[in-house]
Amino acid sequence: MKKTAVVGAGLIGQAWAIVFARAGCDVSLWDDKPEALRAALSTISKQLSTLERHGLVSEPEAILSRIKPAVSLVDSLLNVDYIQENLPEILEVKSNIFRQIDAVAPPEAIIGSSTSSIPASSFTEPLLGRHRCLVVHPVNPPYLIPVVEICGSPWTDTQVITRTRTFMDFLKQKPVIVNEEVEGFVLNRLQGALLREAFRLVQRGVVSVEDLDRTVRDGLGLRWSFMGPFETIDLNAPEGIQDYCERYGGVYQKISLDQISTEPWSGNLVQNAELQRRRLLPREGLPNRREWRDSRLMALVRHKNQFGNS
Repeated sequence: MKKTAVVGAGLIGQAWAIVFARAGCDVSLWDDKPEALRAALSTISKQLSTLERHGLVSEPEAILSRIKPAVSLVDSLLNVDYIQENLPEILEVKSNIFRQIDAVAPPEAIIGSSTSSIPASSFTEPLLGRHRCLVVHPVNPPYLIPVVEICGSPWTDTQVITRTRTFMDFLKQKPVIVNEEVEGFVLNRLQGALLREAFRLVQRGVVSVEDLDRTVRDGLGLRWSFMGPFETIDLNAPEGIQDYCERYGGVYQKISLDQISTEPWSGNLVQNAELQRRRLLPREGLPNRREWRDSRLMALVRHKNQFGNS
């Protein structure tokens, strides 16, 4: 699959365009707002220059030359092999754009959605080509964080899932097959569980926002940057994962009884977290801190590329 279309030129669409073009694919980039399309191409150029400075791409001009703006949705889909949709997280919007794409895209083209929470079955059921539609959910930005969640609907052809996984491997992404449509898929469910306990501990006064972040950043996160939770516990007991569960399973069970809650985060709690964060970082400092975050991610990616993930 060498010819791709990116529908929606926001941050995620821009990032996907880089992923595709970096791997040598031709990219047709479309947005219904011409000014957004122009801004996207300018931003992509700057992102590629930054990636080059960090040694993560070479020949950024050649990569950029593979990304072409399309004047219409129909033009963007001509002769494409793969389509990535990146419109707002609104069911009606997803349904409408998938109906348009399915009507004019080549019959063998795969149609993936970047949705982070809406199952494909919610917006593809009435389509003639529903068998070729699925969720292909990236982590932002996918040109730095390579995990991609692939989740089909009950009517997605298994060969489409297999082809999509192969394509993601070709792109040097890290595909994860989600075998069941669950809201939030896998990554956001894990992130949500951690966030819920983080807010709960702050609410109870057990720990400050800063020290909670330090616990993850300088504790769990150091291991999790190169191994997952199952491998972590497999290595944390002399005889492996079963030994770990026999040693500590009772402790985690007792903790879990204290964690059972589905209450929403209260306004006071969110305001408290906001105040603590703004003392550490004024709102006007957010853009520079985001740039710092991305530069640290680039350094980490370069390190992992050098030494490998296994």
